[in-house]
Amino acid sequence: MKKTKYLFPIITFLISFGCALFVAMKVFPNNPFSGTKSENSVLGKVHDGDIIFQTSESKQCEAVRIATNSKFSHCGIIFFVNGGEFVLEAVQPVKITPLEEWISHGRDHKYVVKRLKNADTILNDETLSKMKSYGKSLLGKEYDGYFEWTDNRIYCSELVWKIYKNGADIELSKLRQLKDFNLEDVRVQKILKERYGNDIPLDEKVVAPADLVNSSLLKTVIYTY
Repeated sequence: MKKTKYLFPIITFLISFGCALFVAMKVFPNNPFSGTKSENSVLGKVHDGDIIFQTSESKQCEAVRIATNSKFSHCGIIFFVNGGEFVLEAVQPVKITPLEEWISHGRDHKYVVKRLKNADTILNDETLSKMKSYGKSLLGKEYDGYFEWTDNRIYCSELVWKIYKNGADIELSKLRQLKDFNLEDVRVQKILKERYGNDIPLDEKVVAPADLVNSSLLKTVIYTY
């Protein structure tokens, strides 16, 4: 009788716990009991120094996509800081943003992560420290809507290119001139008119997100499009 007396509440507890666990796994996909992460989680998949690309929503970003014949209009560099994953990006101003927050800013939360093909040998602690130090020196800089090749103001792909050049002595792509891009579309013309009036600096050195994403030095490690 004693065994029966104590067995019933134990069975009841196990059934209740099992039901609660089932509900938790269905309702809360990030529940630690589930053993899975959310679909958008990138934890553990990225490395220090990876480059991340997305499609941003703005008239200027639309013009960038058209002018460069690419879906990508914004990029940043992933840095590990105090155990966290962040993106150093050139917006207004240059700042560091938590990785998953950065991803949420893109169209449909889609993104691509690229990595230097020989990152394991090139991006050692010393090199990454130099890259981060140079990136830190640009924090707070105003966004460069005029795409000038100076450090007075910085735009997104310029930031990434210069961090690799100054911190790792690597040129991720050849620099182009503004006149090399597709400037004939009316939407691009409108942005150019707003920025420069009739004095468009066609010979200005430029690097676009498309130049970086197509770099032969990089490999794709995450693609969500």
